[in-house]
Amino acid sequence: MIEFNFETDFELKSRMKIQKWISEIIISEGFEEGEVLYIFCDDEYLHKLNVTFLGHDTLTDIISFDYRAGKQINGEIYISVERVAENSKDFKTNFEDELHRVMIHGILHFCGYKDKTALEEGAMRSKEDEALKKLATL
Repeated sequence: MIEFNFETDFELKSRMKIQKWISEIIISEGFEEGEVLYIFCDDEYLHKLNVTFLGHDTLTDIISFDYRAGKQINGEIYISVERVAENSKDFKTNFEDELHRVMIHGILHFCGYKDKTALEEGAMRSKEDEALKKLATL
């Protein structure tokens, strides 16, 4: 089950479509859908989590907590809507495209993709692009 929670004044458009998309990506990666919770928040909220749980005193757009059980994807994905908006300006893309990229980025981490090296980052970006193309066809 894919659920959405809002800790800031933000509404996610096309929730059912996005749930279907995320489920399809999980299945296409050879996993099964468990419980995935997205929490949309502001910079301050996510910064506190970043400091408390990861020891990073920086702003970020996403933090994911992976509770995978074998092939079943379970986890929490925290997204700063403020950071996504700022990044969409920096990367010269629209807000929704950047939001969807960040949303699927967390799922891809749960599926085992990493982004610490240039090679891993390239593979992650390729998978994000592939997933975004699937969303456009739904």
